[in-house]
Amino acid sequence: MRFAVDAHAIGRHLTGNEVYVRNLLNGFAAVDRGIECIAYISAPEARSWVPERFLARYVSPNPFLRLGFDLARKLRLDRPALLHVQYTAPLGCRVPVIASVHDVSFLDHPEFFTAARVAQLRYTVARTVQRAVRVLTGSEFSRSSILRAYKLAPERVIVIPNAADAAFRPVARERAAAEVERRFRIPTPFILSVGDLQKRKNQIGLIRAFEQLVREYPLRHSLVLAGKDTWFAPEVRQAARRSGISSRIHFTGFVSDDDLLYLYNACDAFVFPSFYEGFGIPVLEAMACGKAVCASNASAVAEVADGAAILFDPHSVSEIALSIRDILLDSELRARMERLGLQRASHFHWHATARKTLDVYQQVAALQPVSAPEVKTASVLIR
Repeated sequence: MRFAVDAHAIGRHLTGNEVYVRNLLNGFAAVDRGIECIAYISAPEARSWVPERFLARYVSPNPFLRLGFDLARKLRLDRPALLHVQYTAPLGCRVPVIASVHDVSFLDHPEFFTAARVAQLRYTVARTVQRAVRVLTGSEFSRSSILRAYKLAPERVIVIPNAADAAFRPVARERAAAEVERRFRIPTPFILSVGDLQKRKNQIGLIRAFEQLVREYPLRHSLVLAGKDTWFAPEVRQAARRSGISSRIHFTGFVSDDDLLYLYNACDAFVFPSFYEGFGIPVLEAMACGKAVCASNASAVAEVADGAAILFDPHSVSEIALSIRDILLDSELRARMERLGLQRASHFHWHATARKTLDVYQQVAALQPVSAPEVKTASVLIR
């Protein structure tokens, strides 16, 4: 079977969407040597992230050109059995569509987005899920939200959990701390949080909780916020400046997986205070590195953590502060949460995600088979 994946997110710092499609493609290559995959990429450097035996086609990074013209033209030439997209399918798409919708935060909490972004997502995602043969999502929370929002038949929406990349693993703390010092000039000890600087990630609440913690307890820790800037970033940075402890708050900007590996392993605790998540991959990444996790009890995060994290109400600054305090000051609790986190992370594998996704592909292809021309070579072709 030949299938196509819209992989334009790879190499473009699109965080969760990029992590998802990158790991999915590598999982496909690992679990099934007989499949034929076409990855539509928009950044030349993305080729290095696509398995060598998969074809790669270049499509425009401009979303209007990609979705309005370029992808549809490539699909007519390549004739795959189906196309897998995230959130938005191209116009004029003549093949069956499978859509990954990780969450519907733009419907449940439009205040987390600009008005233009909400309007765009309301239209394009609704159009995509209504025509998609199957909709994939990472958690039961998101499945329920999608079914409620779009009134789809329940069998059309399938939960396939995500995972942490296998690269995230325990590394000697001394080595990790030395790498963080060298790369970022950030000394230990520190608390870490990972996520784009945006409203729904609740970095402002975390900053306020950290300020409360520092003023009430004799801690030497810094707070490290790893994630790229968004339109909301000035608000987060202003909150740090106004805290009175801005010298102990560090912003790294966007970081690579290699950098993240050392940040996770060098921290004393990982905190994930998000108001809304469809899954929450950073929680599993931190757990896979053997770190104790404090996380929001909202949306899908509790489902992913499943008892292996200290949970708090993300709207309560005091609860966030107390959760971090308990992890930092109670060494037995911290050791227990580190152990539970490692166990929990081990239950999720990208290979399993890829296999379940391929099963859906097979089901969809059987429903609406599309003949494809013979592929004479598995060499890379980028247009």
